[in-house]
Amino acid sequence: MANVSHTRGDLSSHPDAPEMQARYARMLGGGRDVALVDGPVFLLGLYCAVSPWILHFTTSQPALVAHNLIIGIAIGLLALGFTRAPERMYGLSGAMCAMGIWMIISPWIVGTNPDAGVIWNNIIIGALTLALGTVCAATAAKSMRKP
Repeated sequence: MANVSHTRGDLSSHPDAPEMQARYARMLGGGRDVALVDGPVFLLGLYCAVSPWILHFTTSQPALVAHNLIIGIAIGLLALGFTRAPERMYGLSGAMCAMGIWMIISPWIVGTNPDAGVIWNNIIIGALTLALGTVCAATAAKSMRKP
């Protein structure tokens, strides 16, 4: 049986240590400062996609049903992109801000005589999308300034 009770030594003498440190630095760098925002963005996109069925406006606002479904899927895909390749995707956080503004005004443009529940639903989703997109954009701008 192998003796595994010995104390572990310092890994700095390991031949692959510099490569592992560089890989770890690359993994943590480049926009990973907002890793905690990825989950809320995904959940927001998921809620946006299913909100017509939660608030039961599928029959009264069929155009907004498709609209919220498509925008919700787009927000969710942005969140997955932020998680998968943050260094490339955080440039799209400006698009997320634009989607937030669009969600705020969409009940009057896409919908037909929307009621207060539909309006407030889209305003809240839009405001949260705008806020999270602003956080992502600010963090991306900050990480671009780092040497």
